[in-house]
Amino acid sequence: MSNANPRRAACEILLRIEKERSYADILIDRELSSGLVKGPDRGLLTELVYGVLRRQGTLDHIINRFSRQRSERLERSVLVLLRLGLYQIFFLDRVPVSAAVNETVKLAKVLAPRAAGFVNAVLRSADRERDAITYPDKEKDPIGHLFTCYSHPSWLVAGWIDQLGFAEAESLARAMAEPPPLTVRTNTLKTTREELMARLETEGAQCEATRYSPLGIRIVAAGSVARLPSFRDGLFTVQDESSQMAVMFLSPEPGERVLDACAAPGGKATHMAQLMGNSGEIIACDVIGRKLRLIGENAARLGITCIRTVPLDTAGPLGSIKDPVFQRILLDAPCSGLGVIRRNPEGKWWKTAADVAELVRGQKAILENLAGHLKEGGVLLYATCSTTREENEAVIDDFLSRHADFALEDLRLLFPAYAELFTEQGCFRGWPHRHGMDGFFAARLRKR
Repeated sequence: MSNANPRRAACEILLRIEKERSYADILIDRELSSGLVKGPDRGLLTELVYGVLRRQGTLDHIINRFSRQRSERLERSVLVLLRLGLYQIFFLDRVPVSAAVNETVKLAKVLAPRAAGFVNAVLRSADRERDAITYPDKEKDPIGHLFTCYSHPSWLVAGWIDQLGFAEAESLARAMAEPPPLTVRTNTLKTTREELMARLETEGAQCEATRYSPLGIRIVAAGSVARLPSFRDGLFTVQDESSQMAVMFLSPEPGERVLDACAAPGGKATHMAQLMGNSGEIIACDVIGRKLRLIGENAARLGITCIRTVPLDTAGPLGSIKDPVFQRILLDAPCSGLGVIRRNPEGKWWKTAADVAELVRGQKAILENLAGHLKEGGVLLYATCSTTREENEAVIDDFLSRHADFALEDLRLLFPAYAELFTEQGCFRGWPHRHGMDGFFAARLRKR
């Protein structure tokens, strides 16, 4: 698949995602690691793939305006070529329209030669008549408006409107259609945030302190952070601010025994290790063994030794763990990932409301199972990177209705400095449009 032409490489990646439901980040990393795409073209390749996936709904709306055949009936390669060309025309100011059209038509002559004229006609018509393109009225068709203007599935934006009201749902939809920030967490076992920021500046990275997390740094410009000497030296790891805050709200203590139930790739486990001063014991579990290697590699780079990885499905018995009782448990439950769709935009087009319902059953089963492995007086943090009520508040309400021996702790009382991050129930809700972080939920439960 590797190709030196960034547009062709992007097109082939998008075709594989469309055909196989492959993950964009894996395919992009594989393409870039080949070394064929060089210099600024590496950034263009990444921008094209993620941009088309983020704006797919809008692009298809434009295609349907200028094509006699509906987008869903077009040949897959033709559809992807049109999306690729239109994304450059409508969303990339630094690419001249002539270059966007000509390069896309060149690709069409190779990948779909019979449709090259059709591709050329649609792209030129869309550019020529862009001011005539209309979108559903937000008053008459609020769901259609958010779908076509911000490119999110109708069932998802309908849930946001129900949950937040239209005005805030539109702000969320707008934020979810933009590229996400790159945030890292300082490894306080080796340095301080101030020292790390100074080091990053010397390495050519532009950065700023995060708004909420005392350990977070937002990288404004750096290229690949994995190539920075400070990364290789274990001074930081990539972790969004919402994920950092969740670990803070669990607040593990030095010397404690902690379970990280769904740990890969290990960002939260290594964060807990820092808060614990690399003392005590963290059992990090994941059902996929190869993912546990990532945790081990990350911990070694950061100089962390208190994490032990165990391949385990935490929905079942914890028999492979000696003395499976813990003072604190972090359950970052398998979820829909709807809070991170700007990072993994391909996923939003694969999911349905029925998928969420199926996930909820699994979330309830894991929470029920792990509750029996928490010591009396211990703390369990239930977390997801989803925006839905069904996967979050509803799961907690259901659990508490059947467990009088557990209480929901009010994070507003425990962490008053972060009051704006909490709901009326005292749970953590991170929102991209409000707080500049990933969509995230966390509830802190204490066993009486």
